[in-house]
Amino acid sequence: MRGRGGRLTVAGAVVAALLAALAGCSSADASQDQPQLKIGGAFIPQPVGDMASGFFTVTNSGDAADKLTSVTSDISDDITIHETKDQKMREVKSFDIPAEGELTLDRGGNHLMFMGLKKKLEEGQRVAVELHFEKTGPTKVDLPVKAATYNPTRH
Repeated sequence: MRGRGGRLTVAGAVVAALLAALAGCSSADASQDQPQLKIGGAFIPQPVGDMASGFFTVTNSGDAADKLTSVTSDISDDITIHETKDQKMREVKSFDIPAEGELTLDRGGNHLMFMGLKKKLEEGQRVAVELHFEKTGPTKVDLPVKAATYNPTRH
């Protein structure tokens, strides 16, 4: 790639630049240290008043942790995330989603709270929500409205 006088030729410089760029675009590098989130088991039990709770599982198959930081939906302007510890519920700012782990929101445990519902929710409807994460972009999820007594069992 060196021409007379030991200088790089233009063609040699272009080839060297392309090789350097390709080396930096490895697909292994692009997915390394990134959360890979999947949402499953989502539902809202049919509420009896103007508040509802929401449940789902976030599975992270990636090499990096993430956090659920907030939730938005057109059914409520006041959606909070709550943890339950020692049979006491309290609002929290976020939920951790460990690398190669999961976050479970379920009855008697961590959950979403929809306050001041804008419309009555009936079994069979679907509620669109957007989950906001610290690292991963917003994710849209439909939560089916289930019977008030619905409680799935985990296997």
